[in-house]
Amino acid sequence: MSTIIDVNAHLHTPYSFSAFDSIGQAVDMAAREGVKVVGINDFYSMDGYGEWKEECARRNLFPLFNIEFISLNQEDQAAGLRVNDPNNPGRTYLSGKGLNCPPTLSGAPKRQLEEVKAESNAQVERMCAKLNDWLKADGKDIQLDINEIKKNLTKGQLRERHLAKALRMALYPDAENPAKTENELRSKLLKAGGAAFVPEDPKAFLPMETVCDIIRAAGGIPTYPFLADDAKGNFTDFEGDLMKAADTLRKRGIGSVEFITTRNTTAVLEQYAGYLEDEGFIVTFGSEHNTPALEPIRLRTRDNEVLSEKLRAINWRGACSVAAHQAGLDSPAAGEDLILKTVLQ
Repeated sequence: MSTIIDVNAHLHTPYSFSAFDSIGQAVDMAAREGVKVVGINDFYSMDGYGEWKEECARRNLFPLFNIEFISLNQEDQAAGLRVNDPNNPGRTYLSGKGLNCPPTLSGAPKRQLEEVKAESNAQVERMCAKLNDWLKADGKDIQLDINEIKKNLTKGQLRERHLAKALRMALYPDAENPAKTENELRSKLLKAGGAAFVPEDPKAFLPMETVCDIIRAAGGIPTYPFLADDAKGNFTDFEGDLMKAADTLRKRGIGSVEFITTRNTTAVLEQYAGYLEDEGFIVTFGSEHNTPALEPIRLRTRDNEVLSEKLRAINWRGACSVAAHQAGLDSPAAGEDLILKTVLQ
């Protein structure tokens, strides 16, 4: 592959929670920054696929159709093994890459997805009620209306970040740094130990195997998101031994991985992504954008460096593989041709 196109394969949108006000804003930013392949990657939702496809087409961008889940591996939980949630053993984030568009999920997998989305919304509704109790007890003349939040701040799916945003708008409408204020409110009130924290019901977490089955039923590729090194250079129990992690993922039928590049140093990304690609994994990178902070779409590492040529090439090859799968083509080279026909028009 002599041509390398910049890719961001993991972007949340307002269909879950996002730094973007709209899908149009997200793809406009991508186009301005020269990122030609972009992947929608919302929690529990494929609802934005049609709009994502349409808005990408207007700008000659190539769309990837992805999804994200939080699953539970009971074996890892019983062993106290931290996987890619550093605070909850066994809890495992999984993405699906290259799903069908328009969505084709039906039957039991569709029902399971709808049930877990409903439970996720219900948990936020319980948190809102508890937050209102705290506001009243604290003497603040404010009560949050969950239906108004859902109507004005969401596209139907509630996340705790929507509560933090609504509370910031009510308490500090003129905040100098809205994203910082929302993060502080969320950390103080809505996370574990906070006055409005509500533990998630176990029904919110499907078994890892079930999540993989849903992703495959929707036409996608089960994908493991690596945390890799944190700010102190630490790794989770699962990820610290890279060879063992790769072997375990293969045994679990997962042949695709991804990284959110701002979490990691360039050196660790090159080590982990390079090894995993050499081992036959599809490797892609993204930025998430699932916090209030509106950061660049062109990927950079925790060192605040743009991706090295090695990393850009890995990401491009991964995107070509996902594009080929998504289109039902037989090789990454065919995926590359398809992308280039779209973005070089």
